[in-house]
Amino acid sequence: MSNQESELNLPVKEKIVPESLKTKTIDPKDYLTFHKLTLDNNLEFWESIAKELEWFKPWERTLDSSNPPFYKWFVGGELNASYLAVDRHFRSWRRNKVALIWEGEPWDSSPREVRKLTYLDLFREVNKTAYLLKSYGLKRGDKIGIYLPMIPELPIFMLAAARLGLIFSVVFSGFSAQALADRMNDAGAKLLITADGGWRRGKVVQLKEIVDKALEMNKSIKDVIVVRRTGSEVRMEKGRDSFLHDLMSQVPNNAYVEPERVKSEDPLYILYTSGTTGKPKGIVHDTGGYMTLLHLTMRQVFDLRDEDVYWCTADVGWVTGHSYIVFGPLLEGATEVMYEGALDYPEPDRWVSIIERHQVSILYTSPTAIRTFMRQGERWITKHDVSSIRLIHSVGEPINPEAWRWFFKLVGREQVPFGSTWWMTETGGIMISHTPGGYLVPMKPGTNALPLPGIGAEVVNEEGKVKSGEKGYLVLTKPWPGMPLTIYGDPDRYVKVYWEKFPGAFYAGDYAIKDQDGYFWILGRADEVLKIAGHRIGTYELESALIQHPSIAEAAVVGVPDQVRGEVAEAFVILRSGVEPNQGLKDEINRFVRDNFGPIAVFKDIHFVSKLPKTRSGKIMRRVIRAVASNSPIGDVTTLEDEASVDEIRNAYKEFMREVKK
Repeated sequence: MSNQESELNLPVKEKIVPESLKTKTIDPKDYLTFHKLTLDNNLEFWESIAKELEWFKPWERTLDSSNPPFYKWFVGGELNASYLAVDRHFRSWRRNKVALIWEGEPWDSSPREVRKLTYLDLFREVNKTAYLLKSYGLKRGDKIGIYLPMIPELPIFMLAAARLGLIFSVVFSGFSAQALADRMNDAGAKLLITADGGWRRGKVVQLKEIVDKALEMNKSIKDVIVVRRTGSEVRMEKGRDSFLHDLMSQVPNNAYVEPERVKSEDPLYILYTSGTTGKPKGIVHDTGGYMTLLHLTMRQVFDLRDEDVYWCTADVGWVTGHSYIVFGPLLEGATEVMYEGALDYPEPDRWVSIIERHQVSILYTSPTAIRTFMRQGERWITKHDVSSIRLIHSVGEPINPEAWRWFFKLVGREQVPFGSTWWMTETGGIMISHTPGGYLVPMKPGTNALPLPGIGAEVVNEEGKVKSGEKGYLVLTKPWPGMPLTIYGDPDRYVKVYWEKFPGAFYAGDYAIKDQDGYFWILGRADEVLKIAGHRIGTYELESALIQHPSIAEAAVVGVPDQVRGEVAEAFVILRSGVEPNQGLKDEINRFVRDNFGPIAVFKDIHFVSKLPKTRSGKIMRRVIRAVASNSPIGDVTTLEDEASVDEIRNAYKEFMREVKK
């Protein structure tokens, strides 16, 4: 084993090619040869992808790079995202094809809540909604806010806004009144769409109440449209608030709104992404470049076919939902599932039952969800038929090899492609992934595979030098369609955050390594990298080593200051069902990690907990854990799924400190 492999403890030699895929995979070297051609002929490559879309007017210039890093793609071209996602399918044989299968969370309702919308239905609803928005006097370039649960009205309002050339900003329905107000104030939204409430784990989230509090801190919003979802009693302010069903009763059933011919470089939406410090960043995505990137990724990464039923388990409030629930799948004329609630409500097999009931063939989910399923046990999966699944991808954070293997065996039946995609709010779409729809290379548990065609990616050191086989920083080396136009209202911050650290390259903020086959391994956020006795270790590496232990289902590792070593690691782990925590198990886990990772992997302590602080999208909030462990303020927790998880972390740490003092 090479020093690189020993240091990383990553299965870089383990290439998985099931019998069913042997005739479809190619050597990574052959793919990289093709990939180099797409970089050497970058503009021609992206032109060929963009030409597959329908443009009202062709572009005059493929890329305007006159004012870097504020790049503009397909300048002079005119199109409309709503037209591409709805009209062109309505005018084709897909007119009566099911576009959206929506399932509500309540389990005990009779009949069960399932709505199916064809492309004809979607065309009608989007046009009626656009007609309604237009009646408010909104015009191209105006900004609106959307604060809705996972119901069909959410994508419908997004598509209707795009039809009119409005710039929309979706705010995740788990955010607080303050977070909502901050985003609406920054965007200067004129109108807000919300609901009386939404279902989450059997309880009603009172969205309208949150909106009322937010609007006490906002001056730009003049009108509010309220969707009836739960039937909760809500306060309606006269002259400002209106129920959607009342408004729609005044809209003609055959309403038609001509799609606005927007410029390729015109903003489609603003999506706010929050960091650990500073106010949320309003990432602005364009129209033409963004739709081009989604077209490539839906074909290459998801190998989408007309007979598929596609399901992305994310929330539309995040960029994954924008790109891979709303615009990407509908752009390609897909049939997709949209689910309102928690994947494990009311029982841990809810998500599997959805796959079985709706015959899902393409599944896009998160590593955190997969690790949760591991903790709950195999029986919840094996009681259902998942044979319809032909392709799996994960998104959100690195997937641990052990979780990959477990899911590949139980859901993938050890025979379907299973990739781990890397991208972020800022990139607009997938950058690094296996590409079953294009060139499928052998799978490696835990890796993100290779950059997509046309995407330049590298791992560099502090000086910006490429160092293959060494840990470093992930950068994107070429402009790409779908990249941000700017940070809304703060172009200087856009330059400073993403382009200043490595001039000429986009800094992603992730720590990574590229192995000898060119595969990328994302080791965690660069600001979460541990510095132990001079060694830089990604949280992903230690967490992957931990969950290889047969007793552990989930793990989160954080660093805390240490006078001798600079920093030491602390682990918070969730045990698998039936495993009892004790000191002997702690000692065994410590030995296991040292044996499998190396002597540098020494934990100050291992804390047993039943839950970890996570966002509702499933990401572990390591900064919250680190704050508790270092006795510092935990900061903003508006996206936290369960506040009790923080109390459990705090109690576990207090117990540890009591033992130390003894």
